[in-house]
Amino acid sequence: MSTLSLAVRDSSTMLRRNLLHARRYPSLTLNLLLTPVMLLLLFVYVFGDTMSAGIAGGAADRSAYVAYIVPGILLMTIGSTTVGTAVSVSNDMTEGIIARFRTMAIHRGSVIVGHVVGSVIQSVASVVVVGAVGVAIGFRSTDATPLEWLAAFGLLVLFATALTWIAVGMGLVSPNAEAASNNALPLILLPLLSSAFVPLDAMPGWFRPIAEYQPFTPAIETLRGLLLGTGIGHQGWLALAWCLGLAVLGHRWSAARFDAEPK
Repeated sequence: MSTLSLAVRDSSTMLRRNLLHARRYPSLTLNLLLTPVMLLLLFVYVFGDTMSAGIAGGAADRSAYVAYIVPGILLMTIGSTTVGTAVSVSNDMTEGIIARFRTMAIHRGSVIVGHVVGSVIQSVASVVVVGAVGVAIGFRSTDATPLEWLAAFGLLVLFATALTWIAVGMGLVSPNAEAASNNALPLILLPLLSSAFVPLDAMPGWFRPIAEYQPFTPAIETLRGLLLGTGIGHQGWLALAWCLGLAVLGHRWSAARFDAEPK
């Protein structure tokens, strides 16, 4: 077999392995999925009127706040799901299965590629679940064109791929699953420090740069514009640059750490 055919075959095998693990042990995925769902319900039904009044300048409109918050929650869902990837990779590295794989005639990179593709699939599935919750509580995307829907889906997949590669690197450098979970915690915290819940203009001047110059904010603003049919300005290019930069960085980091392990 050619090198490419071998890589595709072995990566597919590793992908099936990771999806089977996710199906047999769904508790981690469900726990990580619960965080964005609970935040969505909390901010809409507990803080919704107050938050919408602050954003709209005095007029409380919970439905408008649902439209504002859902795109940010969708990207937070991706960040939460990739934490499970870091834990899964760390488990593989510490439980000895990787050492067994190294003795087998399989493509070397297929192990981490299987983790990445499996995590992206789980991230998209999680986004669908959280999106369904958003629709159930009133989110509508009637002003978006089919092209904007397609672009939004592409952004979600690209963002999930980028964060997954970073999470794989975090799992590879972690000595155990608990450390991997802690190392990946910024992937959950960064959306809380972005424009997911309030606009940048409503933030204090000292805090605004923290929210503005990070990967989640341009991705959220771009996704919000695409789903609501409004303009995205330069945020689309910033989101694309962040995704590509993080994907390349995460891939090189993960490959270097994986190759550094004893052969």
